[in-house]
Amino acid sequence: MAKTGASNEPPPAGAAAQRPQEKGQEKSAERGVARGHVDRSIRHALITGRFIPGKAVTLRGLAAELGVSPMPVREVIQRLAAENALSIRASGRVQVPDMTPERFDEILRARLLLEPELARRALPALGKADAKELEDIDNRMDVSIASGDAEGYMRLNHAFHFRIYSAARSTVLLPLVESLWLQFAPFMRTVYGRLGTAVLVDHHKEAIAAIRQRNGEALAAAISADIQDGMDFIEQA
Repeated sequence: MAKTGASNEPPPAGAAAQRPQEKGQEKSAERGVARGHVDRSIRHALITGRFIPGKAVTLRGLAAELGVSPMPVREVIQRLAAENALSIRASGRVQVPDMTPERFDEILRARLLLEPELARRALPALGKADAKELEDIDNRMDVSIASGDAEGYMRLNHAFHFRIYSAARSTVLLPLVESLWLQFAPFMRTVYGRLGTAVLVDHHKEAIAAIRQRNGEALAAAISADIQDGMDFIEQA
């Protein structure tokens, strides 16, 4: 008579050893997803000015706000500190680094060197559909300016510039420019909050026209003027 119930046969060789490994892989994947979520969230918060210069926050506070454990937050903060976007104080609190005149001048010079060149390199990959998309973004920016929505303006301004820059597919210049934006954006948001958005002037329409005309030098000039005017606005505030 055949036996019923659980088999007494041993599991296939290696099956028991795979289970802990699979669990480890699952945990590693979960940590990767959490870290990616934290990285995107904190970078977006920097770009839109949610980190207020001079105001420190805690790792635990950030973790609670993002609904994750402190570990992925710590990893992302350390990476952003290496990019000079955030600084970690002796107490463990995190804040935007102070903006000295020397640091401001270096960021301005770096932007003027890198961003127009990135725009030039992007032009061959930009077409009519891209120009139309950029025009739509710029029109939404005009609405943000008129309504005084500083955060919305900053989000769309970033989207406009990086819609152009990302077309260059640069693995060297693009990360450098992204790092620069993380460093100056919180200060720009503070100025907009103090003075409002009504006084803002940009050169986006000139950039769009240059793309439609396939004129790389005109595109670079529009980006340079946009950078200079925006940074002057911060410096004079």
